[in-house]
Amino acid sequence: MRLSHFLTRRGAKPGRNREPRRALLHRVARKWLPGFLFSTGDKPGGARRGLRRLGPSWESAPLRRVIQTACFVLFCLLLLYVCWPYSVQPDGNASGWPSHYADGLQQRESIDAELFLTLDPLVGISTAVAGRTWNWALLGAGVILVVGILIPRGFCGYLCPLGTLIDLFDFVVGRRVRRHRVAERGWWVHLKYYLLTGTLVAAACGTMVAGYFAAIPVVTRGFAFFMSPLQLGMERGWHQVPALTPGHLISGLLLLLVLALGFLGPRFWCRYVCPTGAVFSLGNRFVRASERKVENSCIDCGRCVAMCPFDAIKPDFTTRVMDCTLCQTCGGVCPTKAIKFVDRWNSEDLRPESWAGEIPVSRRGFLGGIAGGLAGVLGIRSTFGGHAPPVRPPMSVPEPQFLELCIRCGECFQACPNSVLQPMTLEAGLDGLWTPRVTADWSGCEPSCNNCGQVCPTGAIRPLPLEEKRVARMGLAEVKASCLPWAGTVDCQLCVDECHRAGYDAIEFQRVHTEVNPDGVAVEGTGLSAPVVLVDRCVGCGLCQSVCHRKLVKAKGVLESTAIVVHAGPGKEDRLIRGSYLQLRKQEEEKRRKESLRKLEELGDFY
Repeated sequence: MRLSHFLTRRGAKPGRNREPRRALLHRVARKWLPGFLFSTGDKPGGARRGLRRLGPSWESAPLRRVIQTACFVLFCLLLLYVCWPYSVQPDGNASGWPSHYADGLQQRESIDAELFLTLDPLVGISTAVAGRTWNWALLGAGVILVVGILIPRGFCGYLCPLGTLIDLFDFVVGRRVRRHRVAERGWWVHLKYYLLTGTLVAAACGTMVAGYFAAIPVVTRGFAFFMSPLQLGMERGWHQVPALTPGHLISGLLLLLVLALGFLGPRFWCRYVCPTGAVFSLGNRFVRASERKVENSCIDCGRCVAMCPFDAIKPDFTTRVMDCTLCQTCGGVCPTKAIKFVDRWNSEDLRPESWAGEIPVSRRGFLGGIAGGLAGVLGIRSTFGGHAPPVRPPMSVPEPQFLELCIRCGECFQACPNSVLQPMTLEAGLDGLWTPRVTADWSGCEPSCNNCGQVCPTGAIRPLPLEEKRVARMGLAEVKASCLPWAGTVDCQLCVDECHRAGYDAIEFQRVHTEVNPDGVAVEGTGLSAPVVLVDRCVGCGLCQSVCHRKLVKAKGVLESTAIVVHAGPGKEDRLIRGSYLQLRKQEEEKRRKESLRKLEELGDFY
């Protein structure tokens, strides 16, 4: 079984006068594509001339580069699609709350914007270990690991958008700055395994750190934090773009650091640091169906070593199977066609392995990874606490499980049409870094949107239907003493009107500061109507807080801070791991009804 799809080097001659085998893809292309694209004799075809201009890796392994490009474009399109400014307008003829975003959002639910996150095996494995629960990302991890049996580390070589971005950075910038290059092999060659060990140890202790290091969360968060504001600003106006926070900057610096490792060597992150790649490498070690093999016709020219992007070729030109991605770049530059990609049991005419100088995996390194994971757990947990509980997105699981499942990918931020979800920084410690919170001063949670749950890859925000989301209580609005009517200043009904328009009707008026005559009777026309929050109806959407801040704090400046604020915490929010919020509301309503009947019975018969 041959899996070769590389483009053979011009002038290459097979050893022992063997006729080269044309790959199936090559034979199909020659049959269906125009002849001028293919080389004839000593004259290179149009396709080869074009690939040569793109670079040696394009000429050697064009299929891989095409797949990489397609996956990177798909990754960017999914990000653009999920945070594309929503233009659906309210339906003025509808009764109750207009559809607004609902129609547009339902159309988007069929697109899995979190596709690449579910394919990152470290996302699924770490969240399953940390949360002791099943999640859909675990299924994606299983699928991509099974594919890796046929194409070892194929995700790294073909699909990973971060790897493609690193290749692009190396091509544009990294290859021009060589003075910081390090030796090919050093103590760092197994760093990814130690980092993976620490990540899984921390997950086993219930602390999620995979989001800081796993490949797809790093690139998704870095792109989302900067692509979404640019997109919103250009499409809807820069006044609708929230200010960048330290969380945005830290995420951007982390992505830049990953790219800057390219100054040390091509794809340095992928070769030696990426814990996601370590998962695939371990899979290569134990289960693989295909390998790169070298035949006796090898002339020791060294071209394959120079071109290998993953440092997967030993000094004797045989293969480091745990690092090889079957990118087949080496096959395309080999002048004797001595490299083949076949099933692992193929032993025909192979060059014997003679290199014995490999750096072994260090026991000390693994112990250091374990110690680092435990230290990370202690350090992260020691910094969490002593602050007000953040208001989390609707349908979030309870806080301990939320911190265990949230991968800090940033999908929910970019999916939020009003930018009400914004990343936390270090005010809640490292454990809260990049986790989403409701920032109601900026905007309220749109009643006709449940997008955050639809794009969450790990179930930290449950993907429940819109009917469930509308009754999911994420906090409780509380009126402060500075409220204009309560302070005796002037009538104001902004929050009441906003709540009514949203269909919640969770705020009503109470007459305050009423003058009374000597007989104790209220004087007509005196007093003010002050807002009172109905605890059994408020879901903590923050629309009231948003309109108060926007009009009375920012626009008119009559208040120093918002007079009605949503708070979370025990008794103020409902966060279910499983079950229905609608059913919970019905149970609460039935409980209140029975309590009212009991009180009536206690009053007895007055007649």
